[in-house]
Amino acid sequence: MERFTVAPEQSRLVSEESGRDLSLFPVVAFSINFELDLLPLARVLKIANLLLPERRRPAFPLVLGGGPLAFLNPAPLAPALDLIFCGEAGTEFLDLMLAIKGGVQAGEDKQALLAAVAARPGVYVPGVSPLPVRRIVQTAGPASLPDPVTSVFVSHEAEFKDMFLIEANRGCPHACRFCAAGFVYRPPRQASLDQIQDAILTASPRKIGLVGTALTDWPDLPRLLTWLAERKIKFGLSSLRADGLSDELLAILRRAGLRTVTLALEGPSQRLRNAANKHLSEETFLRAVSLCADHGVDHLKIYLIVGWPGENQADYDAFAALAVRVAEAARLTAGGKKSIRHITVATSALVPKPFTPLQFAPMATEAELEIAIERVQAAAAQVRGMRVTHDSPVAARIQGLISRGDESAFTLATLALENGESWRKALAAWPHDQTYIDREISPDHPLPWEVVDIGVSRSHLLREWQRYKQCTQSPACPAAGCEACGVCGMREFLRGE
Repeated sequence: MERFTVAPEQSRLVSEESGRDLSLFPVVAFSINFELDLLPLARVLKIANLLLPERRRPAFPLVLGGGPLAFLNPAPLAPALDLIFCGEAGTEFLDLMLAIKGGVQAGEDKQALLAAVAARPGVYVPGVSPLPVRRIVQTAGPASLPDPVTSVFVSHEAEFKDMFLIEANRGCPHACRFCAAGFVYRPPRQASLDQIQDAILTASPRKIGLVGTALTDWPDLPRLLTWLAERKIKFGLSSLRADGLSDELLAILRRAGLRTVTLALEGPSQRLRNAANKHLSEETFLRAVSLCADHGVDHLKIYLIVGWPGENQADYDAFAALAVRVAEAARLTAGGKKSIRHITVATSALVPKPFTPLQFAPMATEAELEIAIERVQAAAAQVRGMRVTHDSPVAARIQGLISRGDESAFTLATLALENGESWRKALAAWPHDQTYIDREISPDHPLPWEVVDIGVSRSHLLREWQRYKQCTQSPACPAAGCEACGVCGMREFLRGE
């Protein structure tokens, strides 16, 4: 395996290890994590002269894709890739690559080789593989993660500079209705402390980034952070659940020098948090803020989502009232060691995702998202020391079009490439319907992402969508695992039924 990196204005792709041209390799593989990754994918394919309809591509290299987007909705990827691996890469992926290697060495042509692997576990060859393709799940017994993912390499040029990333848990038991990771990575699984420590000792990094959808659910988190501090290894954490914050954890974080804590509030009102199945009360959130102040956290970042189905002004009035209470709990204007100095409300737009209950929901329009952001800004303006950041409504809408799009959605990326990598210009030039994300999807409507079976039934997602409308909460996944539950269909999926 050799690596390739792409820089702006690059006209040729050569291996980091050997300096050989990309065209000399039999397989080119991509990990595609987010919808907007379609643009860099298109850029690489264009440089390599592979951005062509499948029938006009050269015999080799074979273009393969994997990663979360490959089994969240592979349809927009289908025009660009020969083969898509749906699920978590483990022994099945290794077996696939060995089979491809054997076919190449035996002199098979690309079409014969694709036909030979099309029915393998987790393999989706568009137009060839029997459907639906079963997602590959890596398990090592109930709730155990056999092989935590880590960074392949650490680089100053990476998005997280010089940081060794490693996951502590995969999936999430809390079943928030907007969260794709909580559904497409079922069942929730935890890494062991020994696994994490062994990986860190092998890599010998100066800094690690601990990744997980619910880090505070990982029971060994305080022990690992203490172990890292003893070895003078710096660390960073993704956002924390307010209900998992404790004096012990905050004391460890502050001793390690962390001055910013990020808490996920998500919905602006308790009504919307209940609808989203976010099991979080205002009192629990305020208690977490107060703990942060007690431990001298300088900067509190709050994640907030706007553009919820059915939201209204009253929800943002509720947020305005909560913002005042947050400032009081943070002792924002008090000064001194036991106070938070400033608060950032990091606002993002809701993008309804496939394989979540909100896959049936309409997405807020660009104008509606702009109004929601203004409401958050107005609420924060009443609190000294609180500021708001937000993402682009246009970018969010493009994510929505790709997220729930069919194969035509890849055209958005090629149009952006042709228009100076401008998504806005691509959107203006895109000849397809842009309103399909603006309306509720009927229960029996065919969905382009259902070429993959992730293990969670459509009927379960539909029930949860109805419960969203009723603002009714559902319980989290049981600690005993899928065998103790059987609600969503995952138990039968894991049994192979």
